[in-house]
Amino acid sequence: MHLAVVACGERLEETITMLKSAIIFSIKPLQFHIFAEDQLHDSFKGILILKEVDSLLYVDTDILFLRPVDDIWSLLKKFNSTQIAGMAPEHEEPRIGWYNRFARHPYYGKTGVNSGVMLMNMTRIRRKYFKNDMTTVRMRWGDILMPLLKKYKLNITWGDQDLLNIIFFHNPESLFIFPCQWNYRPDHCIYGSNCQEAEEEGIFILHGNRGVYHDDKQPAFRAIYEALRNCSFEDDHIHSLLKPLELELQKTVHTYCGKIYKIFIKRLTKSIQDRYDRPPKER
Repeated sequence: MHLAVVACGERLEETITMLKSAIIFSIKPLQFHIFAEDQLHDSFKGILILKEVDSLLYVDTDILFLRPVDDIWSLLKKFNSTQIAGMAPEHEEPRIGWYNRFARHPYYGKTGVNSGVMLMNMTRIRRKYFKNDMTTVRMRWGDILMPLLKKYKLNITWGDQDLLNIIFFHNPESLFIFPCQWNYRPDHCIYGSNCQEAEEEGIFILHGNRGVYHDDKQPAFRAIYEALRNCSFEDDHIHSLLKPLELELQKTVHTYCGKIYKIFIKRLTKSIQDRYDRPPKER
């Protein structure tokens, strides 16, 4: 399994914590690809140099895995013959959506997609010629990003994510959509809970955008981050983080996200127990 991340200086602690969460719970070996680029679109071009890599999971630094990477990796098998990448919707509720209310460029679907967690079939991406609104000629991945940036640079707000939305607006058949529990963000709970899958099965991947790991605005997100940041790889430490974490989460019930704090630890609890139940050599 191949995991890629763009890690610049001030994001180092987040990156280390993300990698730790990936290592703690995953079953199969992981190979990390860490890009240090100032411009994210350079990194999306840069992944093309990984010519021996068939598939890749690209994540932002503010991602925390609450279940094995193996599980999202298995979604690659659900791609149909035309799909080259998988992402979650940017919003579940159009009334609070950003793209459908404010975007000044094309975007995928009803509310756009979020690029913080992106499954990529690199073999298919390298072969694909993309429809676009710049020329009648289809363009390859490595050739389309810079012209898109030049065309829309005054209209985009969220950088690489906006470019991906433009690409998949014109190539919707190429995108696999996975549920919000695989990319759970503050927007899923700060205005009231709007990720039904997470309510039913818990959060699988936590995405602490808006800087919520580092301020007091969403203490439920910060509690999960600090618990994983501070835990070590020893089994007893991992197993014993749950009780104090739940106590911290109970202090957050005055917030909308804190009111549903149990979905933050539902899948995490199972992941920890599953890890603890595996033979030592498989941990």
